[in-house]
Amino acid sequence: MNLIPWRSKRNKNEIQRVATDPDVNRFLHEANRLFDRFFEDPFGLTREPMTFGGGWVPSLDVVESEKKLTVKAELPGMDPKDLNITISGNVLTVSGEKRESTEEKYDSWYLSERRFGTFRRSVQLPSNIDTEKVSAEHVNGVLTIHLDKLNSAPPKRVTVKSSAS
Repeated sequence: MNLIPWRSKRNKNEIQRVATDPDVNRFLHEANRLFDRFFEDPFGLTREPMTFGGGWVPSLDVVESEKKLTVKAELPGMDPKDLNITISGNVLTVSGEKRESTEEKYDSWYLSERRFGTFRRSVQLPSNIDTEKVSAEHVNGVLTIHLDKLNSAPPKRVTVKSSAS
């Protein structure tokens, strides 16, 4: 068996230029997000709507313990009045609208910038969540949602009787 070493026909400088191109990096980032959505994690995190071209989607952390589930979302600069938290069936949805505006006035010029956008994140909840005992707090740009679990009876072992003699 003959092995022939493969050599790239491209110049090393050309490869480095392509690797640092912002358009290529943006494309790779969006492709990674697409695959992340396709292969969802065990909690069923979804990002809706999927935005291309620099949309804003806050990150979520989900921590589960024996007695509760905690969901944290990074929402810097958001007012708690602009947030909407709902539970429908076994799906927790956090949505909202972020609005920012700045104005700078000087003698010879005036600058006004406005940025806004909506987001929506959903989390599949376990079936043993007590939806009557849900609390949320927004401190220093971090939304924390506490969901208590229902007290469930421990598993019961069932013995199987044989009818054969």
